[in-house]
This record gives sequence, structure tokens and C-alpha cells, in this order.
Amino acid sequence: MDGVTSPLVETRGLTKEFAVGSSLVHALTRRPREALVAVDDVSLSIQRGETLGVVGESGSGKSTLGRLLLQLERPTSGDILFDGASIIDASGSARRRLRKRVQVVFQDPYSSLNPTMTVRQTLAEVLSVHDIGTKDSRAARIDDLLERVGLSPTLANRRPRQFSGGQRQRIGIARALAVEPDFVVADEAVSALDVSIQAQVLNLLMRLQDELGLTYLFISHNLSVAQHISNSIAVMYLGRIVEHAPTVELFAEPLHPYTQALFRAAPKPVPRRKTVTPAITGDIPNPINRPRGCHFHPRCPFVMDICREEYPAAREPAPSRMVKCHLYAETPTQSGR
Repeated sequence: MDGVTSPLVETRGLTKEFAVGSSLVHALTRRPREALVAVDDVSLSIQRGETLGVVGESGSGKSTLGRLLLQLERPTSGDILFDGASIIDASGSARRRLRKRVQVVFQDPYSSLNPTMTVRQTLAEVLSVHDIGTKDSRAARIDDLLERVGLSPTLANRRPRQFSGGQRQRIGIARALAVEPDFVVADEAVSALDVSIQAQVLNLLMRLQDELGLTYLFISHNLSVAQHISNSIAVMYLGRIVEHAPTVELFAEPLHPYTQALFRAAPKPVPRRKTVTPAITGDIPNPINRPRGCHFHPRCPFVMDICREEYPAAREPAPSRMVKCHLYAETPTQSGR
């Protein structure tokens, strides 16, 4: 990178609520509908050519955050900036241009591919929809895309069922690359693969990032996987970012009790050990009725009275770090994230 720069992707106070229950029932009883808050006041930025990992348990809001950035969901409030400009109200030609610059690699490579289409037809369709190249040049581009992701062009006339899980994910990556995007959301992109294949796909994503200057949002429930590919990591809990730090610093010293618990919960290869003590007591609370105060306090081993009453402000215990926890109340933030 050349020194400094504005982020490629930035969110400001991004919030997404889903109304739950019957609107008719609530209208008849004159009670407001309840809301499931999936993403809550999230402000973050991703620098060009870098990878932000987002980790947390199922139900923490990771995938909804990704869908918001992909514009598959519209936020309830807040803003999303791409290359310095708001994209919340993008429409028409601006929205079509944005579709080319922002792509996704899904978790399940089989369900995300049309089983009736060959690989060549799948990639040709993407190029045709975005009006990229001529019919003749598309054939050559498809061959190049397959080679770039480590597949032989001789496999292009096969259908998804004829490939392994790792090969199908490579096809999914080729499809995302077909339109030459700047930003890719990888939503649990390796979680459905065997561990040995996970490493191959992660290394492929990193190589492509170096070659093409890609920027990634990498969503994962697995800290070790996120560590392998991410420059920095944001930890989500019940819709909020509770800690954000460069990957090296986060792994050297996790600050938030929830982050510490995720580290303790990570699988460790211990010979002859057959039981695992749960690292976090209790279940993740109902996002429709989140606990008062710090949402993590019912499961936190360091809970204090203030935790039950007041949600902690963002603190910066170091210039490159952010944490939302009353344990760090003596280190006020400068940015208000």
C-alpha cells in the first residue's frame, strides 16, 4: 500500500432491526411490534487491500452485517460508504456499477451454484449479465478464471455435483472474481470444508488478494481461521462490536471477557483428552429481549453492578484498539466508536 488512504468500506452507526410477530395482532391490540436487533450501531472501516475478520457465536449478527454491506438488506438506520460515497440510496446505473465492485463468496458452495448448469454456463451467465466481453472473449476469460483459482479449464463442462466441496468453493470464488470486484464478502466461506481443504482455500484467497488488490470482509465463527487471513478482527456479540484490534494484538492479549471466552472455547489438540469444559456459561440471550446494561453481563465472570445497568462506552486502551467493557473505564475513547 502507498501510505495513507481513506477506507474502501466504512459503516457509520449501522443498525438493522427486524419486526417480529403479526402486524395485525399488534394493530388490534395497539401494542408496538417487537424488534429483533440484528446489527446495532456498528461503525467500522476496512482499508483497501486488507481483510477485516468478523467473529462471534451464531446469532451475533455477523451475516446480517455482511448482507447489509452487499445491499441484500436495507439498514434501519446509519450509513454505508463505499469508496467515500454513501451507497444507502444508490439506484439505477450507480447500483449496477456497485454490483460489479462488491461480490460475495457464500458458505455452502453447492447450494449457491445452479445444479443444472455447467461451470462454463454459470460463469458465462455472470459475464453476460454484466455485459463483460464478447461471446468469444468470454470463453477465454472463463478458462483464465478457472486457472486462476486452481482448476483446469477442461473441467468447465461439468456440473457442480461432479466436483468436491473444495472445488465447488473455488468455482464460487471464480464466479465472484468474474466481474473484477474491489470488495468481497466471504461469509463462512470455508466452514463447510474439511480442515485440510480450508487451509488451501484460505491460501487461495490470500494469493488472489495479493494479485488483484482485493479487500475482504471475512466472516467466521472460528478464531483460528480468522487469524490466518485477517489484518484486523472485530468481535461481535448480540449485534454490537465489543472489541476491535489488529489481529496480532488481539491474539497476544484479548481484552473483552467475551473475546477471552472465545479463545478458551477454541478447540485445542490435547492427546487423550475426551471432554471439554464450556468456556462460556449459559446461552446467547434472545436478541428480541437483550439484557439491560452490558448484554454480556449474564455470562461474564467479571460482572460488576454497573454492568447490569449501563452499556459500556467504547474505550481505546491503545491507539489501535477498541473495547466496550467497564473493566477499561479509565481509558476514555477519542473516536466514540
